[in-house]
Amino acid sequence: MPTHVVDWRQMPDASCRGGAVTVGNFDGVHRGHAALLDALRVQAGAVGGPAVVFTFDPHPMDILRPGQSPPPLTTTPERARLLHELGADQVVVVRSTPDLLALLAEEFFAQVVCDRLAARALVEGPNFRFGRGRGGDVETLARLCTARGMVFTVVPPVQRDGGEVSSSRIRAALQQGDVGDAATLLGRPYRLAGVVVTGRRRGQTIGFPTANLDAIPTVVPGDGVYAARAHVGGTAWPAAVNVGANPTFGEDAHKVEVHLIGFHGDLYGQTLAVDFLQRLRETRPFRGAAELIKQLKHDVEQARRIAAPA
Repeated sequence: MPTHVVDWRQMPDASCRGGAVTVGNFDGVHRGHAALLDALRVQAGAVGGPAVVFTFDPHPMDILRPGQSPPPLTTTPERARLLHELGADQVVVVRSTPDLLALLAEEFFAQVVCDRLAARALVEGPNFRFGRGRGGDVETLARLCTARGMVFTVVPPVQRDGGEVSSSRIRAALQQGDVGDAATLLGRPYRLAGVVVTGRRRGQTIGFPTANLDAIPTVVPGDGVYAARAHVGGTAWPAAVNVGANPTFGEDAHKVEVHLIGFHGDLYGQTLAVDFLQRLRETRPFRGAAELIKQLKHDVEQARRIAAPA
């Protein structure tokens, strides 16, 4: 299904017009977003048009407050893929620019929602804010939609374990190393991807070669050792992942090292995607290589069991 990257002044493709629309950042594409997409598909069917997601790249805060936006949970291509999987017919990615973000709420509604997208229905969550200075809210939208004869649906937040599912809650769970909680909120394991680069090859010398990931654009889970699945050429491999330094050998550099269990091959220069399944233990120093190897064998067996196909 297509993803359209456009300037906000540009008229989108006809396939993106005349349907039901939801606007937002959708970082992580979590269970709350899934509920929005469920309602969006219902409204798209009711109006006989496409289910359209309108999102931004980069995050508006990167323009308004450079350097202050939180690390994302998903890249833009991954976000679009996940939104399509949830049922979006069209994903419109608009380039965030100062002039777009300067539009008043009423101007954004008139020029983007009505003129560019020709929306016939609008779906948002109760905390949605839009327009210059986040001056518009769902009450603003209700008033504007009523004036245009447009159907407006507010989808209540999804609750899990006594709290609202949100991107910030998922980000906090990951930074604490709680990848299990993050997966519950996302509805799937958390995935990051990075480019495999040359490391010190220390793992190879002790029998546990690792792929060292660099250029990771999304949140890295907190320090620790994890069971995971690594994806190479359409095949998922059980993996043990170390996030953090290597205190046993006095190395302070913060790294993401992935040991693909049973894999033999050259991954240098490739992009490797890793799904985090469970935190096994904290990162800690060992008294020497022999003690470390013993622990790594245990880690690998745990990871193999956890990541085995159901």
